[in-house]
Amino acid sequence: MSAAKPRICVLISGNGSNLQAMIDAVEGGQLNAEIVAVISNRPGVFGLERAEKAGIPAHCLDHKDYPVRDEFDAKLQSLIDSVKPDAVVLAGFMRILTAEFVEHFSGKLLNIHPSLLPKFKGLNTHQRAIDNGDSEHGVSVHFVTPELDGGPVIIQSRVPVFEDDAASDLAERVQEQERRIYPLVLQWFVAGRLTMKDNKAVLDDHILPPQGYASE
Repeated sequence: MSAAKPRICVLISGNGSNLQAMIDAVEGGQLNAEIVAVISNRPGVFGLERAEKAGIPAHCLDHKDYPVRDEFDAKLQSLIDSVKPDAVVLAGFMRILTAEFVEHFSGKLLNIHPSLLPKFKGLNTHQRAIDNGDSEHGVSVHFVTPELDGGPVIIQSRVPVFEDDAASDLAERVQEQERRIYPLVLQWFVAGRLTMKDNKAVLDDHILPPQGYASE
């Protein structure tokens, strides 16, 4: 049996704060995997610099060069396949992916979304939580399925919403939790503890509830 570490490919569109959390977890021994590639759909973003600084191959595949969505996804799929990943991780990747792409990587495609799914799918989640008068907000890590932000939830982390919060305040609180839980989920996955079966998230042979793992 090969002793090679599980291989992770990370897709980004911007700053790469969750990518940095993964890099730190790998370097600190909390994530027993190798990040073999970082791919951005936007040129010049700081996340690519983070990858290069960590010695990780960094690629830019500018979606603006592909006016047809299917063409971009096909090229992206080919690039990902070339690095032979065990997990494909969306970390602030701001593209809606085609069903064909999602199905190709089914069961090893994960995403982090800044809301307590199924609430607030899509964009502007922090402001929407404030506008809705919610007392709590949070973040979800989930498997990706063709339904936008609709795949089975693996774990959620909750944060309070205060009366005088701006969206930026809430975003900062949520992002702190993102950086805690995403590397944890990836370690579960690469250790073989976490799988997707019949559109359910399964951890240690137990089907997780709709809101994902709970320690209580």
